[in-house]
Amino acid sequence: MTDTTKTVVMPVTGMTCAACQVHVERALQETPGVSDAQVNLMSHRARVTYNPAIAKPEQLIGAVRDAGYDASMPAEHAGHEQHQAHVHDHNDAGDESTLKARALATIIGGAMAMLFSMPLMQGHGNMFDSALMRVLPWLYQIPHTVLGYTLLVMTLLGMFWAGWPIYRGAYKAALHGTSNMNTLVSLGTLAAFFYSAVATIDPQLFLKHGMQPDVYYESVLLIVGFLLLGKWLEARARHRTLDALEAFAKMQPKTARILKDGHEREVPLASVQSGDVLVVRPGERIPVDGVVVKGMSSVDESLITGESIPVPRKEGDKLIGGSVNYDGALTYRATSVGADSVLGQMLRLMEEAQTSKAPMQQLADRVSGIFVPAVLVLTLITFLLWSWLDPIGGLSRAFAVAVTVLVIACPCAMGLAVPAALTVAIGRGAQKGILFKGGESVERLAHIDTVVLDKTGTLTIGKPQITAIHPTEGWSEQELLTVAASLEQQSEHPLAHAVVTRAQSDGIGLSSVDDLRVTPGKGVIGTVNHQTIAAGNASLMQDLGIDLPVMSTDSSATLLHIAVDGTYRGWLEAQDVLRPGAREAIGKLHALGLKTVMLTGDNEQAANYIAQAAEIDEVKAQLLPDAKLAAIRELQSRGSKVAMVGDGINDAAALVQADAGLAIGTGTDLAREAGDAILLRGEPQQIVDAILLARATVHVMRQNLGWALGYNVLGIPIAAGVLFPVLGILLNPIIASAAMALSSVSVLSNSLRLRSFKG
Repeated sequence: MTDTTKTVVMPVTGMTCAACQVHVERALQETPGVSDAQVNLMSHRARVTYNPAIAKPEQLIGAVRDAGYDASMPAEHAGHEQHQAHVHDHNDAGDESTLKARALATIIGGAMAMLFSMPLMQGHGNMFDSALMRVLPWLYQIPHTVLGYTLLVMTLLGMFWAGWPIYRGAYKAALHGTSNMNTLVSLGTLAAFFYSAVATIDPQLFLKHGMQPDVYYESVLLIVGFLLLGKWLEARARHRTLDALEAFAKMQPKTARILKDGHEREVPLASVQSGDVLVVRPGERIPVDGVVVKGMSSVDESLITGESIPVPRKEGDKLIGGSVNYDGALTYRATSVGADSVLGQMLRLMEEAQTSKAPMQQLADRVSGIFVPAVLVLTLITFLLWSWLDPIGGLSRAFAVAVTVLVIACPCAMGLAVPAALTVAIGRGAQKGILFKGGESVERLAHIDTVVLDKTGTLTIGKPQITAIHPTEGWSEQELLTVAASLEQQSEHPLAHAVVTRAQSDGIGLSSVDDLRVTPGKGVIGTVNHQTIAAGNASLMQDLGIDLPVMSTDSSATLLHIAVDGTYRGWLEAQDVLRPGAREAIGKLHALGLKTVMLTGDNEQAANYIAQAAEIDEVKAQLLPDAKLAAIRELQSRGSKVAMVGDGINDAAALVQADAGLAIGTGTDLAREAGDAILLRGEPQQIVDAILLARATVHVMRQNLGWALGYNVLGIPIAAGVLFPVLGILLNPIIASAAMALSSVSVLSNSLRLRSFKG
């Protein structure tokens, strides 16, 4: 994307099925200046990339409205409240409680209509007639005209009160020359109602043409009732699929406590600026990102990094907004706020991933685009065929079969099949510290057969650690480490940090150092307790005229030689060591049938040492970034599907070239990562989890699409009566309505299984 384009995610209301999604998407894509538009039926949002010089926000909203739906533009710096407001879709028929009330009332009304219709169906050989006459004799004493008009009024009230959003949606679609699920249901129920109304008002019109004046009032009410019941169950399931995303949106508190001139003042979160000094007490959420300036505590960052164990935080340590402060008061300086914070970037990445499309979705979109018109044509053909082939049943049976075909068709399940699974997977991945960047990323990762790993910072900790101490005769390990750490405590060199860290972990107290002199590329010299200490490589010892003993060491280790008052006193070995769990993770990758390759810029000895320790299949060392890129291309030329795991900086080109890129993220600068997914904790086990979750998600997507397509491919012909000549089976419109309502719920319920993914 160039600098001349802008991307916005805007909420879209009024969509009820996959056909709606296709119409909105097409309307946005045809808007001048729009280079890409992707609409998500699950979250009811559109992600639009456009040129602000050509397309204005009002034009994007206008395009959606012209297509028969509605949209709004999010605020430029929308906070978590706005995001949360858009997480849940507000269905046209109202919220969940309203949907539930309308659905239950209409179904009860439909049941009553079915009961009151029984006396009108006498002569049809109904097996319940005799039993019902004995139980409710008074019902059969009511004049048929009174029953008919009572049913007409009851059905009309139910259609307007409960079904109005359905008919309004169909009317708006028709005005714009489109069709959707509302179109199918509206045509079916309106046709049944008007057929029944004419039969009630003028039954002789039917009788003189040799037709029975049958009524279908109960079908109208039950179809509407089951549809609303399905929408209610769907809304509940959809909210559950979005629970993980909503949890992130709720993580920031609404206020923050600013420290100014020695006084604390509580202010709205939106007014906090970078550089402000804030105070957070035990048990409170940290409002924004920052750096501790005073205090010590432990912080729970589990919802952000997936790490379940609280981490210690002291002066100089970074804090992530949205995490929970446990047991100490902290004073810290804000560094990143709003959309620039870690939480803000996570929400943006998850939002973009939600509105992205997996390649598998393209099949569903193509089918959905022609689904409703195709069903309308099939309905007409069904009606004409039954009218011609069944002169005994006549137009009445042909009409009932046609209504059943209209009602059973369900484009919703196809529209939700992929985004439902993807939404749950994105939320579950985020809970485990894995941020997927979109549906395509998930699908690509699921199909890889080779995992390529960077060494430093990916397989290893990325910082040298003291792995061995070798004092000369007359000196102990503690004495040698004490003088070395005392000398190195003021140095910023990674090797110096390793020495000091080892001394601190061993509980060694350090002495002060005087007259510190640094020899670039060789080491340091200084005075500790009136002794001249030198620490450095072999070149420094040679410059000082100090002979080195013959030593047997690991060729992959870096050696730090120590001399005291011109006498050699021993050496320390430092190595970059494997991350905890790296070997186990590589073993799990092998168990999944994946080949492992390590690419590193380090020397061959160090690379082979780590590769052997981790049991990597293949290793290539001393590679510059362009050589890593070439190695990825070589693997791909052999037909391998490659996932690259790296730190996202010097490995950026290789991450982009790979079929799937997994970037090790520290949780501080997510936007710069080049991969398809970000592993926030950087633990090797997360590589395994990401691949397993991607595979599980694609498996659920396929199941959902198979069910959605299979339901319609089998359901529509059965509704049209293909089994009638052989088995004498015809579906009732009411049964078709219940099946249609539950088809979407089944897709969502299947997707929810991903919430329990363990890895």
